Amino acid sequence: MTTYSGGPDMLVLTRKIGESIQINDDVKVTLIDIQGKTVRLGIEAPQDTKIYREEVFLKIKEANLSAADATAFDPAKISQLIKDKLKP
Repeated sequence: MTTYSGGPDMLVLTRKIGESIQINDDVKVTLIDIQGKTVRLGIEAPQDTKIYREEVFLKIKEANLSAADATAFDPAKISQLIKDKLKP
C-alpha cells in the first residue's frame, strides 16, 4: 500500500480514462475525464447508497452533532415561556 498525505491507510491507485475500481460487490468508480487538475468520476452504486462530496458530508456530520448536543427538552421551560407570552 502506498502512503499519501491523506494518511498511511490510504490506498492510492493509478487509473486511465475509462478505467474503473470496484469497491465490494456493488460499487464501481470509473475515471470519466481529466481537465487540468480536475477529475470527473462516475459512480455506480445501489440507490440506497449515500454518496457525498467530502465537504458536504463533513457539514452534514457537524450539523448532526450540533443537533445532538442541543439542550435537552424541558417541558417546564416551554410551559413558562407560553405563560409569559400569554400575559397581557
